[in-house]
Amino acid sequence: MRIIVYGSLRRKQGNSHWMTNAQWLGNHDLEGFELYDLGHYPAAVAGEGTVFCEVYRINSSILAELDELKSNTKDYRRELIQTPFGSAWIYVYRKSVEGKPRIASGDWLKRNEEES
Repeated sequence: MRIIVYGSLRRKQGNSHWMTNAQWLGNHDLEGFELYDLGHYPAAVAGEGTVFCEVYRINSSILAELDELKSNTKDYRRELIQTPFGSAWIYVYRKSVEGKPRIASGDWLKRNEEES
């Protein structure tokens, strides 16, 4: 199975250690989503933009750990989407992003470059 990540689970980010035993398949520009800055992590929601993501092959134990990580907040729901690497799970933010800053580039790693 595969997972597509866009924020703190990406390489060299704060939660990337959760992906240690995952196999990186490649990058993907995910259309039809927008990225918002929630502070320590981002929110991806359906929208008009493009979000820069990484796709990984994972096993069921990694998925269970990620589900536990994401369910601690109850802010995300897991959805199956299509990528060039095949179908992949993505965690989509389920609450309102009203008043949160949008990351126009769609790239979590470039979020601070946009502040000016």
